[in-house]
Amino acid sequence: MSEPASASPASGSPTSVAFHFDVMCPYAYQTSLWMREVRDHTGVEVDWRFFSLEEVNRVEGKKHPWEREWSYGWSMMRVGAYLRRIDPELNDRWYARAGRALHVDGLKPHRPEVAEALLAEMDLDPGWVRAAIDDPTTGDEVKADHDAVLALGGWGVPTLVFGGDQALFGPVLIDPPTGDAAVRLWHAVTAWLEFPHLYELQRPKRPADIDAIATAFTPYFEARDWITIQNDTP
Repeated sequence: MSEPASASPASGSPTSVAFHFDVMCPYAYQTSLWMREVRDHTGVEVDWRFFSLEEVNRVEGKKHPWEREWSYGWSMMRVGAYLRRIDPELNDRWYARAGRALHVDGLKPHRPEVAEALLAEMDLDPGWVRAAIDDPTTGDEVKADHDAVLALGGWGVPTLVFGGDQALFGPVLIDPPTGDAAVRLWHAVTAWLEFPHLYELQRPKRPADIDAIATAFTPYFEARDWITIQNDTP
């Protein structure tokens, strides 16, 4: 699957973006809510793609996620890859539902039986979870998306890719803006595309900010079955 074309910065805001996510990531989920708002208000085309936090955070000597029968975020993305083959909109819906299950409802979509129940809730075949895992090429698709981000110097999610050759990490946020505010943030983010050597702008987090983040991520903390790793920006 090729990267979607996008408008050049000089001709206005991009008309499309590849949004790389891992269902496991609470920040990516928050950003995806904003991205959906942007799409609804501007018509920008969003291509939902994958990136594995399990792989980039893998400890030497441990198995790669594709070497396990079932592997949390990796397997959820393999379900997404299977659905994407049928219809990209199904992958869109799957990320929305699995993300809400983990990050809002405090459920465990990273467990096969919960993933199956979510597909059934979406009026889809719950057997597609098993079909996705039994087909090794779904893992190949996840890895191809993952490797595409690495090739651009990426290291985590959310990562936005424009035109196949410009990647931006973020925006990293909670309480994602809606309506006109979401569109204003979109224009602020995509303005970076004009400056390819602009690498970093960061707001320091005060104790009150850390508390707000912890509160927003409470469902995720309660539902996760892994240790959260947050690496420093390279």
